[in-house]
Amino acid sequence: MKKSAAGVDFIILGLENQQHVHYGMPLRIMVGDALGYLKEYEETSKKNRSEKRLKGSGEFLSGLRREDRLHPMVTLCVYYGQDPWDGPFALKDMLEIPEEMDRVVSDYRMHLVQVVESDELRFHNDDVRTVFDICRSIYKKDYEKIHEIYGEKELKSELGLVVGAVTETRELINHALARKGGAMNMCRALEELKQEGWEEGRKKGIEQGIEQGMIKGVENGKILARYEDGMEPEAIAVRMGLTVEQVEKVLEENLAAAARD
Repeated sequence: MKKSAAGVDFIILGLENQQHVHYGMPLRIMVGDALGYLKEYEETSKKNRSEKRLKGSGEFLSGLRREDRLHPMVTLCVYYGQDPWDGPFALKDMLEIPEEMDRVVSDYRMHLVQVVESDELRFHNDDVRTVFDICRSIYKKDYEKIHEIYGEKELKSELGLVVGAVTETRELINHALARKGGAMNMCRALEELKQEGWEEGRKKGIEQGIEQGMIKGVENGKILARYEDGMEPEAIAVRMGLTVEQVEKVLEENLAAAARD
């Protein structure tokens, strides 16, 4: 979650990263946003009651003053998969609705960005634009375009590592790690990629668990951060698309390790 200034107020921004299609993503995002709204509502209500700021039965009933407003939440799902997203784009896509009832059923659309279909997107940040451009070209096996645009450029090794992790390309990951903190030449990296074959490298990278290890570490960090922010394991499980048992196992292992230290 990030807070972005918009005039004198704030918009709460959320991000969901997906390597694979999630067929319940609109519901997952809706629940996550709802929990965010609920948390702010409860905090505002608690503050109003403790400071005795409520007037009239309506305000006492809700805990909100007539002029109180919650901060808007915008959650963006960034999908890194090679194949186009074939899952639902909105809550209604997940429902079986009789035609005569469609207009009375509320919908909840999600904001989806697909790397493989991001040609029309325009990014202000050069690094983000480079990552999306190279990843999209690798998925389309358009190596000539990469050679033409980036072949003679020195890129940050961190960008190469991100591209390698997103596209599951072991050669790029190794090439970037060998130049950690420095610059890398995409032309030489692509030569290695073409020699061993992108598909072969992708499979070997998965077998070695490089990307899975990185993703697992990030997911565990998110679980701990949300728990420390006061979220219950059940809420964390819904927010991250996990089972309660998986969340509790991560918490148990990490809290036990912290106690030993």
